Amino acid sequence: MSKLFLVPTPIGNLEDITLRALKVLQSVDLILAEDTRTSGFLLKHYHISKPLHSHHKFNEHKTADNIVNRIKAGETIALISDAGTPAISDPGYFLVKHCLDSGIDVECLPGATAFVPALVNSGLPNEKFCFEGFLPQKKGRQSKLAELAEESRTIIFYESPHRLVKTLEQFAEVMGADRKASVSRELTKLYEENVRGTLAELIAHFNEKTVKGEIVIVVGGKIVEKKKKEYIKKDRI
Repeated sequence: MSKLFLVPTPIGNLEDITLRALKVLQSVDLILAEDTRTSGFLLKHYHISKPLHSHHKFNEHKTADNIVNRIKAGETIALISDAGTPAISDPGYFLVKHCLDSGIDVECLPGATAFVPALVNSGLPNEKFCFEGFLPQKKGRQSKLAELAEESRTIIFYESPHRLVKTLEQFAEVMGADRKASVSRELTKLYEENVRGTLAELIAHFNEKTVKGEIVIVVGGKIVEKKKKEYIKKDRI
């Protein structure tokens, strides 16, 4: 049966791809890639030779109808991003919704996603968390930060290396410099780094070096003090 597959790809280490993902990529008629050069390297590494078309945030609205028509005509298509799971801070949502609205089956394979290892190895509570991805750059950024300052769950962000220190400084300003946090960069790669501490400690650490690689910031939630229960002692009759 023709369908759309969403296939997670490694976030760094090429060995972090599942056997099922490789099987799907070898079997589909077409692979949609965020950057055909990046994905071409991965496919070549695993000796996968399939037609590769560009599908990114700048053309997804224009190409969605054609993709839907091809699947309806009997083709099976896979969508991959440069790294990780499609539609998680990457293109994918629009195409998935368009396919579902058109009655097309969509299947997402499990696999690599950067925020999961960053959350787990942060040492911060992970039974409940919220994923914010990239914060707004200008409009609405301050109000969003003020809102998140009251969040009691662990919060996960994506950030670019050149904005890391500035973002940590903004977090410290609205959440307090003593708020616990963790920064993970270059996950699964040779120079992977995970730094844990207060926001003040993280700012000091990254101010002293040139930051490179993809960044995941994990920030502890606001600690809510439990109100002491007041018990009314009733006289026994």
